[in-house]
Amino acid sequence: MTKVRVWEPRLRVSPSLTVREFLMGGCLSIRTRENVMKCINVKCEGKPAYDIVIESGFGGLSEAFNKLEITGRKLCIVTDSNVGPLYAEQVKNELEKTGNAVYVYTFAAGEENKTLDTVQDVYEYLIENHFDRNDCLVALGGGVVGDLTGFSAATYLRGIKFIQVPTSLLAQVDSSIGGKTGVDFRAYKNMVGAFHQPKLVYMNMSVLKSLSKRLFNSGFGEIIKHGLIKDKEYYNWLKDNAESIKALDTDALEHMIYVSCNIKREVVENDPKEKGERALLNFGHTLGHAIEKEMNFSLYHGECVVLGMIAALNICVELGTITGEERDDALNTFALYEFPDHVTGIKIDDVIAVSKNDKKMDAGKVKFILLKSVGDAYIDRGITDDQMRRALEGVIR
Repeated sequence: MTKVRVWEPRLRVSPSLTVREFLMGGCLSIRTRENVMKCINVKCEGKPAYDIVIESGFGGLSEAFNKLEITGRKLCIVTDSNVGPLYAEQVKNELEKTGNAVYVYTFAAGEENKTLDTVQDVYEYLIENHFDRNDCLVALGGGVVGDLTGFSAATYLRGIKFIQVPTSLLAQVDSSIGGKTGVDFRAYKNMVGAFHQPKLVYMNMSVLKSLSKRLFNSGFGEIIKHGLIKDKEYYNWLKDNAESIKALDTDALEHMIYVSCNIKREVVENDPKEKGERALLNFGHTLGHAIEKEMNFSLYHGECVVLGMIAALNICVELGTITGEERDDALNTFALYEFPDHVTGIKIDDVIAVSKNDKKMDAGKVKFILLKSVGDAYIDRGITDDQMRRALEGVIR
């Protein structure tokens, strides 16, 4: 196994320490007889902002929430029709232990419902149940639920608190962290949104076992991206440990989720509102989002990000920043995690045209994320339509 950065606790504590005592003391690693909890603190403008808690069940959620000192209020779990039947009642029962009244709002699952219309429905439910500025939303679901709930929280009564309880791998390692919220507008992805930081991100690794194989694998698009843009050693570890990870080996999953969360934490702490470094997280996203739209959201987000990364890697080879062998190694890594390497039924020029409406445009130019080398990304504002066209030739057939 390739050695990678691993998180070391700041302090070891007694196995008899309660979860509440642990949480009141800050973010440590606690090893009990039953499980291992890991916690990462995310800072905003140099100050502690919220914790990412990585657990093996929902049993620690009430204790984590109690740290926020929110009691005697109303909490609304916002979830979708896929996740709600699986976990809403369990999360509701756990949160009721905090001394708050807990409501559940469920909307129809799917990217096609990540819209302002659904946000209006959430507003109406909150208004009818008399939620005020001191109440809190709980995003229980994947990236669609997290983005939509966060945007609802950012805009309802000019902003109320929310927490993230992500249930997909992609949401756990990416969209739940960093405070980006938003919805799609007339099929243009995430065009309406706001930066609004959660008060807590609580991850239950056991929920990953309920995901379909394809949905689970989709999360690896963002995970492999983290290695490609920031950490070559981690990227190599993902290659070496693919079989253990796909077999849901607990130790491998825990390490992977921790390292990916920590990479994203470092980036969003340095650049919370995407004025510079945070844009590197968009590697594969400019053309990936365009492919996602042109495919009418029939592919998962992670699958489209991989297709966008393949195109970006093709540009890197053309520019000479990486070798053809390095590009092919990345393609083999995507294949290890069972990603498609091309799509059919759409046109290259349509994808390029849609990319010009991407929210990451800057003064009429596409901010393209490319690699100087594996593990080191940069922003290029000079990529032409012809370069994108050549890069997409093998991706769109």
